[in-house]
This record gives sequence, C-alpha cells and structure tokens, in this order.
Amino acid sequence: MADLNTRQARLAARWLFTALLIGLVVWSVDGSELWQELGRISPIILLPAFALTVLQVALSAWRWRYTVERLGLSLPFGVAVREYYLATFLNQVLPGGVLGDVNRAWRHGREAGERLSAVHGVAIERLSGQLVLALVVAVSVLWLFQTGQFAPRSIDDGLWLVSGILCLAVALWLALTSGMFERLLERLAAYLRHLRRDLFRSLLRWPVLPVQVGSSLLVLASYLGVFLCLAWGAGYLNSLEAAAVIIALGSILLLSMVVPLTVAGWGIREGAAAVLWPMVGLPAEQGVALSVGYGALVLVSSLPGMAFVFAGKPRVA
Repeated sequence: MADLNTRQARLAARWLFTALLIGLVVWSVDGSELWQELGRISPIILLPAFALTVLQVALSAWRWRYTVERLGLSLPFGVAVREYYLATFLNQVLPGGVLGDVNRAWRHGREAGERLSAVHGVAIERLSGQLVLALVVAVSVLWLFQTGQFAPRSIDDGLWLVSGILCLAVALWLALTSGMFERLLERLAAYLRHLRRDLFRSLLRWPVLPVQVGSSLLVLASYLGVFLCLAWGAGYLNSLEAAAVIIALGSILLLSMVVPLTVAGWGIREGAAAVLWPMVGLPAEQGVALSVGYGALVLVSSLPGMAFVFAGKPRVA
C-alpha cells in the first residue's frame, strides 16, 4: 500500500510539474500574440503532417524490429506497428514519456520469453534515435552560431526562464530519484556484461551501425517534417534559410523532450521554444505556438493506440 501511494505521489508530482511549467511559459509571453500565432496555422497543412506521423510510426516500428532481431527475438512488422502505436499513445498521456516504451518491452518480452533481451531491444532502439538526434543538434547549434543566427544579446532575456525551469527540474529529479542510485549500483556489475554484448550485436557492429543510423535519420526527418509543415502552414517559411532555422530549432526542442519529467515533454518543450526563438531574432510566441501545435498534433496522431490499450499480449511468432 505504501509503494502504491508513493507511485501515485510521483505521478501527481509530474502532472503538477507539467502544469507549473506550462503556466510559467504562458505567463512569460504575450497571451494574445500567442493565440494569434496559433490561429495562423492552416488546417489544410494538418493532412501532410498527419501523414508524416504515420510514416514515423512505421519507420520506428521497423527500427525496433530490426534491433530485436539482432538479439535473436522474433517480431512481425504488423505487431511492431501495433505495439508502437500503443506505446506512443501511452507516452503521450502518462507522465514521464517513457512508460509506453516500458510497456512494449514488457509485452514483447512476455511473449518472446526473453524479457531482458526485449528490454534491451527497446532501450537500444531508443538509444539509436537519441544518439542521432544529439549529433543533429550539435551540428544545428554549430551552424546557428557560425551563420550568426544566434543573437548573444538576447540570451539574457530568457535566462530567468531557463533558470526557473532548471530549478524546478532539479528539485523534482531529486525527489523522484531519492534512494534509486543505491539500488542500481547493487545490481550494476553483473548486468554490464550482458548489456555490452547486446549493444555490440544490435547497434555497434558492422553493418548494423549504418542501418541504425540511417533509419534513425529517417525517423528524425519525419519529426522535423512535422515542424516544417506547421511552420509552412503558419507562413513562417519564406526562404530556405528560414526553413533551415526551423529545422535547427526544432531539433533542439526534440532533444529537450528527452528529459522524462513531464507529460509528453509538455512545458519543457514550450519553455525551450520561448527561450530559443528570441535568440534567433524571432518572437517567442511563434516558437511556443509551433511547439503547442506540434504537441497537439502528435497527441491526436497517437489516438489509434487507444484501440490496443486493452488488447491481449502480442503474438510474435
């Protein structure tokens, strides 16, 4: 009973943290201008954006299948797509943004009879995407600085917002991870050998690595394509340089969502947008509007996963 109460308290803390961040961001920008920016996004542009999310799930499911097959597990493509939709939906509605992936790893491992390998398959598939995202963000930041897109004088304008978000994040992280590291260290030594072997088999060896990088680049391109669709529908893309700036900033927003402290990255993503857009001389409201539009579109696109919430275990063979 005590464990259940603790879990409920942690879930409530994440919902509260999300609400606080969103409130902080809305308070920091001009509400009327934000509403106007949201109204500029044409509904027509939602069709290609939704099509990109379907492609995104298909590519991600294929990457997951490819990864677990390197570990000796079976996973039909249709099952992978179904489970990925379910995981995406759960990630959108449950705090932390990773519980859907935990669920698909557990469901796959239960059916395959190899739970640790199934967990590693999901973790390594996600790691493949995050490594490519980090590389793209590094290139994007370098390009923004080299081309003079970042305006140093505007960095101080958003410093207080960044500081507030960081303080809230650190406080919540300390509260949620109290005692966690001690338990992890006790189990770490015996586990590392197995993890190192699976990393080599499904990510690091030739020719697996280029396949992982290539598929992760395609998945990332589909995410950034959604940002471009929304920006195009709002009339922000008046040149190739403007599109490049949206891609660069969008990649940084995606990286900010990796922090698993809020519901589907809400609040953290909008806070990052409120700081980043003024740094390139654009209104903060424009960045927040794109961020909100992106979050809403991804949420709606994940709704097919609702159909599988109460579905039985996946049949993988």
